[in-house]
Amino acid sequence: MTNFAQKQPLLLRPVVSNLWLLALPLCLALSACKKIVPEAEKPIVTVQAAHPEMGVITDEIEGDATLAPVAQAAIQSKVSAPIRQFFVQRGSHVSAGQIVARLENRDLAAAALDNKGNYTAAEGTYMQATQATMPQEETQAREDRKQAQSQLILNQGILTARQKLFAEGAIPGRDVDTARSIMVQSQAAYDIARQKFETLARVGKKASLTTAQGNLESAKGKYLGAEAQLSYTSIRTPIKGVVTDRPFFAGETPPAGTAILTIMDTSTMIAKIHIAQSQAQQLAIGGEAMLAVPGMAEPVPAKVSLVSPALDTGSTTVEVWLKAQNPDGKLKAGSAVRATLKGRTLQGLLIPTDAVQRSSEGAGKIVMVIAADGTAHKRNVTLGIETPEKTQVLEGLNAGDTVITGGGVGLDDGSKVKIGPAEEKAGEGDAADKLGSADKKPGAKD
Repeated sequence: MTNFAQKQPLLLRPVVSNLWLLALPLCLALSACKKIVPEAEKPIVTVQAAHPEMGVITDEIEGDATLAPVAQAAIQSKVSAPIRQFFVQRGSHVSAGQIVARLENRDLAAAALDNKGNYTAAEGTYMQATQATMPQEETQAREDRKQAQSQLILNQGILTARQKLFAEGAIPGRDVDTARSIMVQSQAAYDIARQKFETLARVGKKASLTTAQGNLESAKGKYLGAEAQLSYTSIRTPIKGVVTDRPFFAGETPPAGTAILTIMDTSTMIAKIHIAQSQAQQLAIGGEAMLAVPGMAEPVPAKVSLVSPALDTGSTTVEVWLKAQNPDGKLKAGSAVRATLKGRTLQGLLIPTDAVQRSSEGAGKIVMVIAADGTAHKRNVTLGIETPEKTQVLEGLNAGDTVITGGGVGLDDGSKVKIGPAEEKAGEGDAADKLGSADKKPGAKD
């Protein structure tokens, strides 16, 4: 100060000294004011809160599903022939067994008629064989055996008489020899007739019957085959439903085995969903489910109709079918939907799901609990079943605690809070602005 004054002209030295004397009291006053002004208090944040309560909660299993018709048939042409006429269009409703198309069939009708004639002739041959030929042959063989037996008995008597006369010397020996020769011939004739009768009775009759029956069945099979080929030209639908595809027109010739019509029964739809095995264990046939369908404001109710008994080899998940009624046809096959299934039901300590927050320090979950002094504190919790509305708390809370359900996101541990209506949540931003403004010095810029 002295050096500065010494360097100035003599006339300016008193002025500089006086300025320092005036500034000194002002600096002391400002320093005293700064110590007197108190630090701005942080505002109290308005939150919503609730007490945990004992109740029943049902686990909700969610997943993506695809809608499919309860029944579907791709009707194929079994014979290669031109399409004579279609009786339905795409979108037509059909009933089971209804004729939907007819193919050209004049050649097949002629073949069926020819085979029918052969079958009729075979029936006549079979009747003749079983009712005339075989009985006649059997009777003839029986009569031949009887006649041979009678002739043998007669010749045996003649031989015996001649042997007696020869012994008495009444006839020569050549008469005995002649009688013996005739008796031997009679014996052979009888043996042949008897063997023929026995063979016909044991084998011949059965063989003749089998041959006649075989010819009849062969003719019948050919006839039925021709009739079947003819019937394939009248194409019928095996199920009721709606025609969803008809790729051919009348006059075209689709190859055999090609689908010419697709029928879907969409009165009931099946939502197929894949879930984890542990979740599938909770389901039962007839269990309730809901389907969220794109474009529909309200979810569609459904029921569990099938829980696959085996895991999917590719994803190791279990396929579950949900059956939903579709009387107005609003559900479309192939649509992707969001399915929610009702799983296990348990009783426990429940809090609103909005109260649960993810811990910033790890993968755990926390809730903000209001202490008796009105401060909010973080509390680590172990959760069980979680739904959009309620969450089960296994550990970390008591029934007497007060948990913040709204307005607690981003609160620091120890923040002052008060419980108020949800409408005041919009004021949290204003309170934060005020809090930030209080921390700034007067005249500071953002």
